Amino acid sequence: MNELKPIPLSTPVFEELEKKHLLEALHQKQIATSGEFIEKFESVIKNRFSGFETAVLNSGTSAIHLALKLLGVGNGDEVMCQSLTFCATANPVIYLGATPIFVDSEAETWNICPEILERGIWDRISKGKKPKAIISVDLFGMPAKYNEILAISEKYEIPVIEDSAEAMGSTYHGRLCGTWGAFGIFSFNGNKIISTGGGGALLSSNTALIDKARYLAVQARENYKYYVHKEVGYNYRMNNISAAIGLAQISKLDQKISLRRKVYENYYHLLKELPGISFIDEPKGCFSNRWLSAILIDEKIFGSSNEDVRIALLNEKIESRYLWKPLHTQPSFEGCPFYEGGYSEKLFSQGLCLPSSEDLTEDDQSRIVEIIKNL
Repeated sequence: MNELKPIPLSTPVFEELEKKHLLEALHQKQIATSGEFIEKFESVIKNRFSGFETAVLNSGTSAIHLALKLLGVGNGDEVMCQSLTFCATANPVIYLGATPIFVDSEAETWNICPEILERGIWDRISKGKKPKAIISVDLFGMPAKYNEILAISEKYEIPVIEDSAEAMGSTYHGRLCGTWGAFGIFSFNGNKIISTGGGGALLSSNTALIDKARYLAVQARENYKYYVHKEVGYNYRMNNISAAIGLAQISKLDQKISLRRKVYENYYHLLKELPGISFIDEPKGCFSNRWLSAILIDEKIFGSSNEDVRIALLNEKIESRYLWKPLHTQPSFEGCPFYEGGYSEKLFSQGLCLPSSEDLTEDDQSRIVEIIKNL
């Protein structure tokens, strides 16, 4: 009997250039948080992303933490935050002693709803608590509605942090995700569109703030002949080995986006006529890198739930995953206010992310689709 081939959700692809850079870093014995690949990686990101200054860090979570700190968020403050996202979007708010104020999603992009966001801000202000920041998310590579979000940001003078952990290379009306807010962040975790194993980046048009981020990311060490620290810092800097891999990966970003989009388009072609299955389209002006291909399954029409599909795939050694469980429903955020519209919980109850690796073959996709159709 033939052994079933496992199909993971999203895995990185490493080739000869990654190996070359990695061996060079090892040969130079530059494996810690200094080295030429760190500087080169930052420079390439800056050049590609509209000249925005960049600090490469050990995670996207670290990037959000530093962005919040640099915006002055602290104990007792409040931060407006998208609910339908990974916990790492909101955890740094808690690190700083502040409270995330969760906002529901809208139907077109699955991201933070501008109307509910403004309603939430107005309500917090009426309670005597003006939020210190807004964290938007570009979920699964789909840009949020930044024209509307930034209009609200300017109206109430509340800066935006753009969590583009999943959206490197996506654009909104021709402008790259990660360049819309006061800060943008990327993640280079093992399953992202480019990977350094673990890593992230913080972007801003404000050079002084990125310089401060780099300083804080190396334990706030002063440039002195012995260790001097005038304030508390963090061990957040990316190491040179990760940067070496990242430099190779980002040189192929366009190709990686093209392959991920091809995976999505093939799923769409194979499943679009199936009753009860729907996809998230690109709204006008949006270009998604399609990091993960996600479907919605209406059990009443399809006859099976997203859990039924997940188990059927798992039984065939195929990994799929629910959409993010909304943070306002997570025990770790119990008691945090939530401004609702009823959409994020619906998405969670119906959604499923399908295998989306760039090296996923058409045969693999046909096998996945056949299992879904058989339900």
